[in-house]
Amino acid sequence: MEQVLLLCALLVFVASLVNAEVHFHEFIIQETPVKRLCRVRNSITVNGQFPGPTLEVRNDDSLVITAINKAQYNISLHWHGIRQMRNPWADGPEFITQCPIKPGGSYTYRFNIEEQEGTLWWHAHSRWLRATVYGALIIRPPLSSPHYPFPVIPKREFTLLLGEWWDRNPMDVLNMAQFTGAAPNVSDAFTINGQPGDFYRCSSQETLRYLVGSGETVLLRVINSGLNQELFFGIANHKLTVVAADASYTKPFSTNVIMLGPGQTTDVLLTADQPPAHYYMAAHAYNSANAPFDNTTTTAILQYKDAPCVTTQARAIPAQLPGFNDTATAAAFTAQMKSPSKVEVPLEVDEDLFFTVGLGLFNCTTPNTQRCQGPNGTRFAASINNVSFVFPRSNSIMQAYYQGTPAGVFTTDFPPVPPTTFDYTGNVSRGLWQPTRGTKAYKLKYKSKVQVILQDTSIVTIENHPMHLHGYEFYVVGTGIGNFNPSKDTSSFNLIDPPRRNTIGTPPGGWIAIRFVADNPGVWLMHCHIDSHIFWGLAMVFLVENGEGHLQSVQSPPLDLPQC
Repeated sequence: MEQVLLLCALLVFVASLVNAEVHFHEFIIQETPVKRLCRVRNSITVNGQFPGPTLEVRNDDSLVITAINKAQYNISLHWHGIRQMRNPWADGPEFITQCPIKPGGSYTYRFNIEEQEGTLWWHAHSRWLRATVYGALIIRPPLSSPHYPFPVIPKREFTLLLGEWWDRNPMDVLNMAQFTGAAPNVSDAFTINGQPGDFYRCSSQETLRYLVGSGETVLLRVINSGLNQELFFGIANHKLTVVAADASYTKPFSTNVIMLGPGQTTDVLLTADQPPAHYYMAAHAYNSANAPFDNTTTTAILQYKDAPCVTTQARAIPAQLPGFNDTATAAAFTAQMKSPSKVEVPLEVDEDLFFTVGLGLFNCTTPNTQRCQGPNGTRFAASINNVSFVFPRSNSIMQAYYQGTPAGVFTTDFPPVPPTTFDYTGNVSRGLWQPTRGTKAYKLKYKSKVQVILQDTSIVTIENHPMHLHGYEFYVVGTGIGNFNPSKDTSSFNLIDPPRRNTIGTPPGGWIAIRFVADNPGVWLMHCHIDSHIFWGLAMVFLVENGEGHLQSVQSPPLDLPQC
């Protein structure tokens, strides 16, 4: 305990030297009655709030967050998009960088904000608990340079967390899918800051309203904190100017609609330049797969301060969103993302990796039993390079690696290319639909320059897979439809001003190319942020080796790190 207090005192002292601040928070994870869609359901929350508390810091600040687990489930927390330099112990994914916090236990996450500013978020990283355990993490510019590099300085700002709501315990939905091998039930509603809005039963009284003055420009921080669904978002009769994504500034561009995959954030400026009225802010599904989805629409209201009153019969002006399967609009939106100026993207690469990402099916010895309710009596699977990731249970990968005891926890033979070359987006032979199970990591030398081609496949269905890399940001240097062809596609890469992201979607039936420098030692998870795909196995781990000396090596683990 004395060492913990000394560490906290040291953080405060160091922060004071750079005009920064240490923020202390206590997160009590507990069951809380929450009423939605006419029913009260006990939901897992932080501090009794749904969504959870918003964390507001500045670049160079530090956070000390003590998570106290008073719920009935194991849990861990992830600070989505935070680099966690040399500090994987604070990253949070259970059985990857830590064992989960058991009921009755606690763990203090300590980390610094280093060279980051913008909109991020935090969420549970244990099974499906993040359905209700999530909140915003806002990083403002440092006091030494406090202004946003926007074309217009916003008068005010609103944070909008887009979520999904199930009319039953999400953990029960997950458990049923794990038992049957079928796809989990889709959500019953989408939400904006926890509220479904006017188009759902028993919800219109709680529809959220955001007040603006005529002529004002406001900043909207939009976060897709949903579990499984990409979303279109727009506001009736208003243009949105995109200025940042995943806490990285972008070249500003104007759009009627934005598309966010689970895990992604987008900052937009909105100018209240329409006649004073009530305008719907709305979000609904972008469904790129041949699969069931929630086809409902969540709403909030942008209300001009001098707008006339609106009766129940005459609702707000409706928002026009793209069709559910409008891949052209989604792709056009993503293609406009660029960094504000020239960036230092690796021009040469040391590691040239090709990862197929997609779904699959496990065959059953006895098809069509209670445990084999997937297509044609199978069980759903997912994989990267035909390896369906299995989360360990006896120890976390990071702890086993640090302790030098990987046996029985993980291996370091993740394949750099698929085991078989095939027509990835064509008519794939059924003999290639079944992956192998494994807990495999791919080793990277410290400071190696890495390129990863993420190739979607048509196995089961093509789909936009929002791929998130923990501990890193990366540059999205290229994208295309069909199979990646290195001899012709590489020449079209944007190596001047590509966007910097922490989560990027694979185009349905296409590929995406990312590059980064492996400058953050530790164990870092890469996975699809559609949570039903994670438990099917759409994940892998990078093991970035230490460099030379203390400042290029993983920190020592904290004394209160949970044990399995």
